[in-house]
Amino acid sequence: MPHPSLPTDTLLALLRHAPKAELHLHIEGTLEPEMMFALAQRNGITLPYPDVATLRRAYDFQNLQSFLDLYYAGASVLLQARDFEDLAWAYFQRARADGCVRCEIFFDPQTHTDRGVPLALVMQGLNTAIARARRELGLSVGLIPCFLRHLSEEAALDTLEALKPYREDLLGVGLDSSELGHPPEQFAMVFAAAGALGLHRVAHAGEEGPPAYIWDALRSLHAERIDHGVRCLEDAALVAHLRQAGTPLTVCPLSNVRLRVVQRLEDHALPQLLAEGLCAMINADDPAYFGGYLMDNIEACARAMPQLGLAEWHRLLDNSLAASFAPDTDKIAWRARLARDFAAAGFDPGFDPDAPADLSPDA
Repeated sequence: MPHPSLPTDTLLALLRHAPKAELHLHIEGTLEPEMMFALAQRNGITLPYPDVATLRRAYDFQNLQSFLDLYYAGASVLLQARDFEDLAWAYFQRARADGCVRCEIFFDPQTHTDRGVPLALVMQGLNTAIARARRELGLSVGLIPCFLRHLSEEAALDTLEALKPYREDLLGVGLDSSELGHPPEQFAMVFAAAGALGLHRVAHAGEEGPPAYIWDALRSLHAERIDHGVRCLEDAALVAHLRQAGTPLTVCPLSNVRLRVVQRLEDHALPQLLAEGLCAMINADDPAYFGGYLMDNIEACARAMPQLGLAEWHRLLDNSLAASFAPDTDKIAWRARLARDFAAAGFDPGFDPDAPADLSPDA
């Protein structure tokens, strides 16, 4: 029996209004060209581009590394606490407009400390914006520093040590940057140390790297979520393991297209991930560079993947809420509201708010 569906415009209105979480978002990747130029002027920095239009034309990436080269260059304009505050606040406003109730955002401490920007300034700016987002927008926010995998584990351990005074401000740790040639196992010690501090653990794996990197992130790092993970489909045993464990995959469709992981959105693995019973969800990754924030990704997928009906869209949004590291009471309330929204649209997921949180595919 086909899943219930709606006209595209009606579906998009539902998806925008419905509660959702964003779990794979690099705050440095929300640095829009206009803000980059404004911060460069404020901080007396000369960018290697004459104007915004020229900079945007540089966003024609051939692979992950070509993006990272520009990403790190753009971060050079972030020098003061105010810069990080302005950057994060602009994102939080956009996320709220997209219907987010929960944002778990990544930031890269080493990108800034290696440039001589004190960690205290980074944390001050981000924490000020987070407090404002909670107060003025009603957003639930968590902060996840990521270790740069193209640097050494020793450098990552030094970064974790520097982060210890801010332990109460942190939700977990992550692993990002250049994937190929940098398997997760190289960071097993720093992830074990983070776990001993009670921090959640997530890791980028299976974007450009092979399925073996996903296994490695699970076994060596004890990752609770896999960021990207789209290449898991190349390993049937891995798919079965991810399905049985309910391991969340924070999928970033527009990012995958812009970084040539897949050539067309119509060919993206997202429908197959759902068909395999995996806990996939949609995220924006680095929206300023990849052409879209969360709702832009959702809308693009809705138009490119008409086979996704209300049941699949409910699963995608529900997965995002259930896979968050928010308190269970919050997750239950959000998921119950999501179920009511979809029931009103003609699909009743039968969510039981008194049942324990469950990441299984049928939850």
